[in-house]
Amino acid sequence: MTQTEPPQPSSAPLQVHAATVAEPPNNQAVPAKGAHAGPDRPQVPAKGARRAPNPPPAPTKGAHTPPDATQARPRDAPGSPFKRMRLWATAHAVDDMYQGLVPACVPYFVLDRGYGYVAATGLTLAAAIGSSIPQPFIGMAVDRRRLDWFAPAGVALAGIGLGLAGLAGPYPLVLALILLSGLGVAMFHPAAGKGARETAGDSAAAMSVFAAGGSVGFFLAPVLATPALMAMGVGATALFIPPAVLVAFVMLRKRTRTAAGPAKARTGTDRWGPFAVLTGIEVVRSLLWVGIITFIELYWIRHLGSGHAVAGIALAGFMLGSVIGTLLGGRLADRFGAVRTTRIGGVAIIPLLILLRVAPGEWAPLALALAVGIAINIPFAVLVKLAQDYLPTRPGTAAGVTLGLAMSAGGLFAPAYGLIAEAHGPEGVFTVLCVVPVAAVVLGIFLKRP
Repeated sequence: MTQTEPPQPSSAPLQVHAATVAEPPNNQAVPAKGAHAGPDRPQVPAKGARRAPNPPPAPTKGAHTPPDATQARPRDAPGSPFKRMRLWATAHAVDDMYQGLVPACVPYFVLDRGYGYVAATGLTLAAAIGSSIPQPFIGMAVDRRRLDWFAPAGVALAGIGLGLAGLAGPYPLVLALILLSGLGVAMFHPAAGKGARETAGDSAAAMSVFAAGGSVGFFLAPVLATPALMAMGVGATALFIPPAVLVAFVMLRKRTRTAAGPAKARTGTDRWGPFAVLTGIEVVRSLLWVGIITFIELYWIRHLGSGHAVAGIALAGFMLGSVIGTLLGGRLADRFGAVRTTRIGGVAIIPLLILLRVAPGEWAPLALALAVGIAINIPFAVLVKLAQDYLPTRPGTAAGVTLGLAMSAGGLFAPAYGLIAEAHGPEGVFTVLCVVPVAAVVLGIFLKRP
């Protein structure tokens, strides 16, 4: 570009950067040296003056502006929900796998050790007591102190306790080890629920990934345990110790890199009324869950007349639907809100259960088993996040109640389901299950937005 010299002579040639001084148009006069430049006139710097760095050129309207360093995405910006939550989801899957392994192992304790039915159910009761009752109290402790190490310690204790139970001899020692495994599960959930929420932020989709990990763990427990127990006997429980130790090690390494940061301040007002309503909905969901997983195979075998293989497919379909429903519920909550999603799940389950109860044949109802699993778990991830929204200063307590005490409450009604099945068969249980979700629908009316 050709630059126009000012009319005043100069003893040395004046060099001006082309981007600083623009060539004036043909009908525009060049200002004299030292004259004030108007808004439309460029200033020529004096000789020897320090020039400012060249400003970036202004983009023209409609032109594409290439990204620069200031527009680049920060390295610590949150990624997809799965990438953010994959460690928490994996840990949750491994931890809850040990809850699912207890009922899978009980028949082999009866076969290999000669335990009676009372002793066998005592093992299940020990696991339930250890994993449910302590969780709210552990949640209170997690809220008062920074006990991040409870999550890795809990999953390690859950795996080691159950793994050693198959190798132990005396029944009291087996009972104590399974109780210890349940305590490890109780340690994990409040600390992990609090840490997962800090990682997820306000994303229900991210929390659904964490919650889905638990469903995956329940699903994998019988799939992995049954072949090993059939081949090696009850001592095969030792094979499940390494996953717990490995996950605990990875979590501890992650904690040592992040524990130095200050704890996030928790603000807000705890709303115990809506939280109590939400807990009631979770108890209803637990009643449905326990009734279905306990009697769905017997319903296929004794009422629909199928073989064991088809009955196993029905259970697997229901568990797969549970994983899908948990992930779907998080997406729906981000779009429609947590309260509305909870109500949708409560309403949708009723017609699906009725259709499952009246559908004939052994193959057609399999699709309904999958659909029921989806519907029953749509509110699951939402309930955990919503509980922490109602108790913003107590995320550990909220997680401990929703993931522990409320989820285990359905087990207390298992004997009632047994009495119904004794009198009316598994189909009688499924008839009652068609009515149970009505309570959740009624309670959902009283839910408030956080």
